[in-house]
Amino acid sequence: QLQLEESGGGSVRPGGSLRLSCTASGVTLDYYAVGWFRQAPGKEREWVACISSFAGSSTNYADSVKGRFTISRDNTKNTVYLQMNSLEPEDTGVYYCAAGARPTICIVTSLRPPTEGYDTWGQGTQVAVIS
Repeated sequence: QLQLEESGGGSVRPGGSLRLSCTASGVTLDYYAVGWFRQAPGKEREWVACISSFAGSSTNYADSVKGRFTISRDNTKNTVYLQMNSLEPEDTGVYYCAAGARPTICIVTSLRPPTEGYDTWGQGTQVAVIS
């Protein structure tokens, strides 16, 4: 059974950087597309980024993080990363990684909810951007 665990969260000042990790256990993560989501207190869960399965040749980002965040994967470590630069207070929240086997989940469309197709979720890691 696939299990995901996030790590790398913490507190950082505006303009700083953090690198989150999503490490899989149980089975290899190669076959799964992986997305990052975040949820601020009192707000709905928001899609952040997605990377396609295997080589991760396709990546997508929410407009709010485009140009600042980078998603990548290292299949030898069974891990997907989210490099977050130029962090802003609005980036504060609990960050979750999630995996799905259908490659189409990384296709951005308004025709389906952003969480559709993500079958396995981690427990989340807290990110706080405070001055």
